Amino acid sequence: MQAVVEADVAGDPSGACKWIRQSLRSIKARLASIGFLVSHTSIRRLLKQLGYSLKANRKSVATTQHPQRDQQFRYLERVKERFIKAGHPVLSVDTKKKELIGNFKNPGQEWTQQAEAVNDHDFPKDALAKAVPYGIYDLVHNQGYVYVGTSGDTAAFAVDAIVRWFKRKDRPRFADESKILILCDSGGSNGYRVRNWKLQLQEKLADPHEITVMVCHYPSGASKWNPIEHRLFSFISLNWAGKPLRSLAQMTALIRGTTTQTGLRVKAAQIKGVYPTRIKVSDQQMAALNLTHRPICPQWNYMIHPRSQSAQKP
Repeated sequence: MQAVVEADVAGDPSGACKWIRQSLRSIKARLASIGFLVSHTSIRRLLKQLGYSLKANRKSVATTQHPQRDQQFRYLERVKERFIKAGHPVLSVDTKKKELIGNFKNPGQEWTQQAEAVNDHDFPKDALAKAVPYGIYDLVHNQGYVYVGTSGDTAAFAVDAIVRWFKRKDRPRFADESKILILCDSGGSNGYRVRNWKLQLQEKLADPHEITVMVCHYPSGASKWNPIEHRLFSFISLNWAGKPLRSLAQMTALIRGTTTQTGLRVKAAQIKGVYPTRIKVSDQQMAALNLTHRPICPQWNYMIHPRSQSAQKP
């Protein structure tokens, strides 16, 4: 067996990883040609004994490495620990993958007596809507909140979702809500380059509620480390795997039904309205913000203070 596969073994020159460029069928045929009649099951077992197993590609190599990446991670962890210790809210936010609402296939499987029939093509024109789920994960209380819109994935929509979370009467309260820490990716509707993201935080959160908003962005190419990705979104995807999202009501119900053994609870609601894209924010509007950048990685770390008070350092 080892002699048969040896010629088709490839390997990583810098590591111990090896792989075989043959299928079980071709190995079986080659063994049969030299007088050995072996089943697929036996070939699979013998390959495992030789140290081979069936594996898929694993997305683990970061293609972008910002020079300040490690510095930002260390700073972010210090800030997060400081805010939690002080009793301030700490939120991880992001937009989950947009979903077509209608009779479309949803990846995954579920236990059922008969598979559901869905459209043979996923054409957007056949959708009732395109859902935009914006998630908010409360790191302190292990609670998730998802606000579903059907308009643009914009900064205004993102901040409206955060404001709705803040105004909820059924959310857990914190010892000190005069400051709030928001952890988010470096791109998207809440990206660090998006001017309207900062303007909306100023006008809808900091000013009317008299709170200081600290924002820390994960470095470029590091969105998978954002806690909401593996503490909330992954479990929502598992919960609705294999279930067609035929209506917004069904989608929000499946989101609310997401739980984990570690106590995760999720609430969901719809946000109606139209959110225009390509909003221009002028230099004058930016200059009027009560915004201070932090000394470490200032492009990714900043505080937005209420305009009723002068800018202060934490």
